[in-house]
Amino acid sequence: MNAEHRWLETYPELGSGPISTDPYISPEWYEKEKEKIFKKVWLCVGRENEIPKAGDYKVKRIDAAETSVILIRGKDGQVRAFHNACAHRGNTVVTETGCETYGRSKAAVVTCRFHGWVYGADGALKSVPSEERFYACFDKAHNGLTPINLGIWEGFLFINVAPEPDTTLEEFLGDYAGHFRGFPYDALDYGFTYRTELECNWKVAHDAFAEAYHVDTIHAGSFPNVFSTGLQNVKLMGPHRTCAVCLTLDAKPTPVSAIANKIAGASLVSQRGESMLPPAINPDKRSDFAFELSVIFPNTLLHISEGIWFTHQFWPIAHNRTLWEGRYYVKAPRTNSERWAIEHAMTLQRNAWLEDTATMEDTQRAMQSRAKTLQYLQDDEILIRHGAAIVDQYVNA
Repeated sequence: MNAEHRWLETYPELGSGPISTDPYISPEWYEKEKEKIFKKVWLCVGRENEIPKAGDYKVKRIDAAETSVILIRGKDGQVRAFHNACAHRGNTVVTETGCETYGRSKAAVVTCRFHGWVYGADGALKSVPSEERFYACFDKAHNGLTPINLGIWEGFLFINVAPEPDTTLEEFLGDYAGHFRGFPYDALDYGFTYRTELECNWKVAHDAFAEAYHVDTIHAGSFPNVFSTGLQNVKLMGPHRTCAVCLTLDAKPTPVSAIANKIAGASLVSQRGESMLPPAINPDKRSDFAFELSVIFPNTLLHISEGIWFTHQFWPIAHNRTLWEGRYYVKAPRTNSERWAIEHAMTLQRNAWLEDTATMEDTQRAMQSRAKTLQYLQDDEILIRHGAAIVDQYVNA
């Protein structure tokens, strides 16, 4: 096998030609993505442990699906999903305070602030002020919240806003579910969350995190000479994809980072064990394995490593605007020194993410100039090539 073109030889069906920039800058293409992707496929919208008690709820706004979603846990312990739209005159039932809104009701109900209509955690309309003034056409039993299909995998909450999804969540995830099943996500619950709105297409943001080719340049200061072996163990799983990112073993961290890594191991840039890893991760037991980089189509990147997992999500707002959410989880510190080491690792990670996001708006502006209309990808940008092919398949289905 040609080492420089190994992924082309492994996945020749993806081709080697350039990728058009039009899907990144076209408003018309974005409208098709909304209809054929974000309103059709399963979308990861959170974790079960975000709403652990009966009456806990979370509201997430999803512009690309043109809805706001209520995720609420009932007194029966079940989590359900509903459109955040009152049956009376269409107002949002839970008033949003941002892209995500959290709350709790001891009675496990939500109430529309406009006219006081009350809905239970099962979606049923419980109470209507002045109900006797409505006419015979009104039936309270048929005016509950509109349900949204909900699926749960490994504690992750997925919704599908299509009235009748083409697949179950299990069918949609396919081999991906087995590949990542069994990692102790809930045991690593000490987290950091970052979010910002970026003036770029969601795929521009997505692609910046889906390859390691840029590490030696963009991250020369934060992660110097750390990940230089290219992608390993690339696997394409239907619309999803995954690979291993490996360390340069003789790279030397800064003295402070070396101390922090020894105390807590909360940074990706250190050699790691694999007691937590599912069997399919790092199957050849590489000593330089750092973390698994994966994409759950369309917009969620899940990365796992020993003692660490994190996600990136790219939520389209417009054809040239994206909400980026990054979440990073480790074990909670037990001592002050562990807390310091974790904070150091997370600060370094945050700085690297800022270096990544700093490229995205410039990329969008340059693409929109149409001075260049094609992207030429190298072999280790295989995840980007696969992503472009899958988006094209859905849009042109």
